[in-house]
Amino acid sequence: MDLSKSHSNLSLGFSSHASPPHRAQIADDSVLLHLDSSRRESSYSSTPVPLQLMEQQTESHRNDGGDGERDDDEYDDREVEEFRILGHPMCLKRRRDGESSTSSGSAKRISCEFDIETRRSAVRSWGDQTLRVADPNLFGIMEKEKQRQFKGIELIASENYVCRAVMEALGSHLTNKYSEGMPGARYYCGNQYIDEIETLCRERALAAFGLSSDNWGVNVQPYSCTSANFAVYTGLLLPGDRIMGLDTPSGGNTSHGYCTPNGRKVSGASIFFESLPYKVNPQTGYIDYDKLEERALDFRPKILICGGSSYPRELDYARFRQIADKCGAVLMCDMAQISGLVAAKECVSPFGYCDVVTSTTHKSLRGPRGGIIFYRKGSKPRKRAMLLYQGNETDQYDFEEKINFAVFPSLQGGPHNNHIAALAVALKQVATPEYKAYMQQVKKNAQALAAALLRKKYKLVTGGTDNHMILWDLRSLGLTGKNYENVCEICHITLNKITIFGDNGIIIPGGVRVGTPAMTSRGCLESDFETIADFLHTAAQIAISVQREYGKLPKTYLKGLLSNNEVVELRNRVESFSAQFAMPGFEI
Repeated sequence: MDLSKSHSNLSLGFSSHASPPHRAQIADDSVLLHLDSSRRESSYSSTPVPLQLMEQQTESHRNDGGDGERDDDEYDDREVEEFRILGHPMCLKRRRDGESSTSSGSAKRISCEFDIETRRSAVRSWGDQTLRVADPNLFGIMEKEKQRQFKGIELIASENYVCRAVMEALGSHLTNKYSEGMPGARYYCGNQYIDEIETLCRERALAAFGLSSDNWGVNVQPYSCTSANFAVYTGLLLPGDRIMGLDTPSGGNTSHGYCTPNGRKVSGASIFFESLPYKVNPQTGYIDYDKLEERALDFRPKILICGGSSYPRELDYARFRQIADKCGAVLMCDMAQISGLVAAKECVSPFGYCDVVTSTTHKSLRGPRGGIIFYRKGSKPRKRAMLLYQGNETDQYDFEEKINFAVFPSLQGGPHNNHIAALAVALKQVATPEYKAYMQQVKKNAQALAAALLRKKYKLVTGGTDNHMILWDLRSLGLTGKNYENVCEICHITLNKITIFGDNGIIIPGGVRVGTPAMTSRGCLESDFETIADFLHTAAQIAISVQREYGKLPKTYLKGLLSNNEVVELRNRVESFSAQFAMPGFEI
């Protein structure tokens, strides 16, 4: 029972204009709270009604003829409501009209408190329980997910595994603290150590990408890369201003302003800003930079965005910079997919060309789930056009205050301090030689997987990969990305369907995206990914066979998969293969 809500119309010994008692006087298990309700008719008055802490009357005491003697019917006439304080049962009783609080029938007043150990025990009883004890149902579901991760082959390009140290930071006491604002400028006090953590995280972020604090600033508070992107738009643009990014069927991200072919706006970026996409060449799968420049000069976006979710080749940042300068746009890179490669210097870095760079923190960086924003500071390079809506050109970048203000208070509340600490852990690892070796292996594994599939005569978008992912075009097999994704998932292989340029929309994607970071984190090498290519080939043959017999409709197709013996056999092979490799962060 919530005393404050259930009896909001009863004054608890103090008026609405007075301060409440400093500490409730609480007796042991055998106490009753008796509330004098002689003024029930004026219960909404500011006149206080005394709340007394009474010793409970036992049955024998009521019937022994002593001071506490009373008729049982009289005693039971009272309104009784039970509740608990610090885990101890209490009763709230209202006296009958006309009964005096000092009458001989009233219980003896007691003024006592729990001792400190009792109060400590009451807190520990709920505060120190393990998840297994506190919520067995949730714990059981989480254990099933742990088994799924261990037994399966994870090929979703945007997923990875974190280390135990990152998990410890995520599950730490830092989640208790509210810290709206930036280090040194918080809304709440008590943030001196939170400031140290966030400052350390920002320093490590700059160090991980080889950036100087004189020329670059960083915000580590965004909850996701989508939030980070929208904060950039909010800080640097006005509603209705123009942005241009890679079309989603061409490999772009919806947070870059995607609209469906029928004009539906599917993200905040397209709802609040005017967007026009650029596309890949349908014959090659590469970005058509000539058409991009032509469209940009016609459209004149305020922000030109490079980067995407499903683009397996290097980006020509120099060409992007040239186009941005011609149309007077800020050049922004969303490097969410390739940030680990950038940090390890295993691909071209956008920092030499772009004004703003955003990323997730949980993909190839192997950090917690969140976003990050890098922005230029200091003097602008000569001849760089920065024609924002303000209309007053200066020779200094002014992104810092605008972007930080957009993150908080414009779009977010308090930062997730446990996430920021976990990110600091991950960024420390990113700066090590071991991490560079890991990212080199990620690329080798992607190339080995691509080569193995090409040997089986499958079609890959752009014919291969420069990074950690491949895009497998399934249309020549008569398969949809969704149907192939289904057969893989039943066999404990996770990858994701994607649209392929030339598709009419995102309802029936024509391919799948396959990535190597997660299984590389578990220790897989090139030969292991050749085995994985065999699994993927078998899954494709199963999908073709089941679709031929049961059709493409999801219900009948799924029924055919669940009754297929080849599916069971492949699943057993996948589980045996996966069980050979360790799981970062926990043991099975």
